[in-house]
Amino acid sequence: MLAYILINCVPGSEKDIILEIKKISEVSEVNGIMGRYDIFVKVSSRAVQGIDSTVHKIRNIKGITASYSMPVLYGQGGTIDEQE
Repeated sequence: MLAYILINCVPGSEKDIILEIKKISEVSEVNGIMGRYDIFVKVSSRAVQGIDSTVHKIRNIKGITASYSMPVLYGQGGTIDEQE
């Protein structure tokens, strides 16, 4: 399973939050971004529960004020079509 998470955080805390997110094994990519959100995270797990657990870990990081999670729908484009 694959999900993308968009994060808002306390201004100035982005670098520390990114360092904490990088420690989570299910995270395959994390970047600071500009615009409505501050941080972009790509998460993968073999099970839905793994995604849920990872989102919970991320939401508990100090300085994060909001998050928006987007689980990927298999069979609707990209290279994940071949995996399912």
